[in-house]
Amino acid sequence: MWFKNLQIYRLTAPWTLTSEQLERDLTKQAFAPCSTGDMQSQGWVSPRGNGMLVHVVNRQILLQLATEKKLLPASVINQVSKARAAELEEQQGFKPGKKQMKEIKEQVTDELLPRAFSIQRSTRVWIDPVNGWMVVDAASASKADEVFKILLKSLETLPFGVLRTERAPLSAMTDWLAADEAPGGFTVDQDTELRATGEGKATVRYVRHTIEADDVRRHIAAGKQCTRLAMTWADRVSFVLTESMTVKRVAPLDVLKEKEDSVMQNEDERFDTDFALMSGELGKMIGDLVEALGGEEQQKKAA
Repeated sequence: MWFKNLQIYRLTAPWTLTSEQLERDLTKQAFAPCSTGDMQSQGWVSPRGNGMLVHVVNRQILLQLATEKKLLPASVINQVSKARAAELEEQQGFKPGKKQMKEIKEQVTDELLPRAFSIQRSTRVWIDPVNGWMVVDAASASKADEVFKILLKSLETLPFGVLRTERAPLSAMTDWLAADEAPGGFTVDQDTELRATGEGKATVRYVRHTIEADDVRRHIAAGKQCTRLAMTWADRVSFVLTESMTVKRVAPLDVLKEKEDSVMQNEDERFDTDFALMSGELGKMIGDLVEALGGEEQQKKAA
């Protein structure tokens, strides 16, 4: 159940909600499938499929946002609308104007929606009241924004803010490669991307390839900066850090997998053990990563 991607946010005030209060608040935005006329529906679902919207293990909180979206391509709407407009032109003797075409498209959309296929996806959210993190398992900030929108509708206040570090990942990763030295507790792996800042944005990528320090320094001297860097933390977790502070391709290494497999458990116990292990390890890793980037930006902390 390990998160694959980490969009990391900072808890800006002490967490005071009990699990019962949070459950009650989230119920206001519980997921309901799309109705006949809806293009999309979002809401909270049970992370464990037991009807409870809040799952807590060792004070660590797990939530899950469900999204259902109707698949109705614009090309299909345009094709049917064009045929409908041709029929109307024949009846009235002149082409439909802009207003009529808009009405035709709206009518066609309403007619096609009940027959459209739908897809569902889930986005998991981990709240760490102990260390003050909120983490969304999403590869892009836009997916995390969807979580915030529903949280804002569910809670009276939203005590989370963007995590800002003293050093930007772009600058720090470039310096680590230039010095051929990873920060303490981390190692640099074999995937990286360096991109120029000019209009052409020339890009060099290393994929499962040994990163030669002299080659990388030449690219940096030519004006390129590191935008993605594969790393391993404490020989326990591998990941890719991006220039936007998104952590991608998170994977526990063998030492943690052996720990997970060492005890025979039923499904519920295994889920809780996995969540406890993940939150414990990633909580420490995030703290070390922030420290490697110079700590949190002081003016943001003071605010």
